[in-house]
Amino acid sequence: MELHTHEWGTGGRTALLVHGIQGDHRTWRVIGPALAERGYRVLAVDLRGHGASPRGTGATPAERYGPERFAEDLVDTLPVGADLAIGHSMGALALRLAVERLKPARAVYSDPAFVYVRPGLGPEPFIGFKRFGTRAFITGMHPKWATEDVDVELASLACWDSDTALGLWAHPGLSVLPDAPVVPSLVQLADPSTLVTDEDAAELRRRGFEVRTVPGAGHCIHRDDPAGFLASLHDWI
Repeated sequence: MELHTHEWGTGGRTALLVHGIQGDHRTWRVIGPALAERGYRVLAVDLRGHGASPRGTGATPAERYGPERFAEDLVDTLPVGADLAIGHSMGALALRLAVERLKPARAVYSDPAFVYVRPGLGPEPFIGFKRFGTRAFITGMHPKWATEDVDVELASLACWDSDTALGLWAHPGLSVLPDAPVVPSLVQLADPSTLVTDEDAAELRRRGFEVRTVPGAGHCIHRDDPAGFLASLHDWI
């Protein structure tokens, strides 16, 4: 499936941005232009079932959505050999499954949902959020967000297909830590991360990933602390 893509900049280097569940390319509203100012042509997708991209097809959520579907769409849409690829949360999982085919020079996995099947974590809160994610609730949940980010979250939720959450958890066999990185790779963590345990972080380091924490940032690092997000990538961009 070819995905809707938004572009910032016309630089000589290429950066790819992949958002997380419920979001779309607009979550990168600060980071995209910031990378463009640093000389990148920035391509940010809307994953299937998100934003302006098509919905999945099939009889069940498991057929319409899932990590491998998201990864295949990235390969169908994005150029091979980009200088930098960044994925957040579920987008990091999709990027990890596509990275060998996309072959970016460097990859960044921002608070990645590599292991998304955990006790107490399932699709229900995400589906519920589609219903009760009011402006007041989002502002209370993300007190560091700018008003524009709250606006984006509300707009993204309105056009999000919540079956993507059901499709994600219908593929539990893909909820595993990656093997050794196929390109130089950074795992960027929230403080603390609710998706990457200390044990997982240690294992990722052992397997060859660089792991860095952005102090004080929540799961959406690039929206909680855009400056901290960019600072942690200083020698990657």
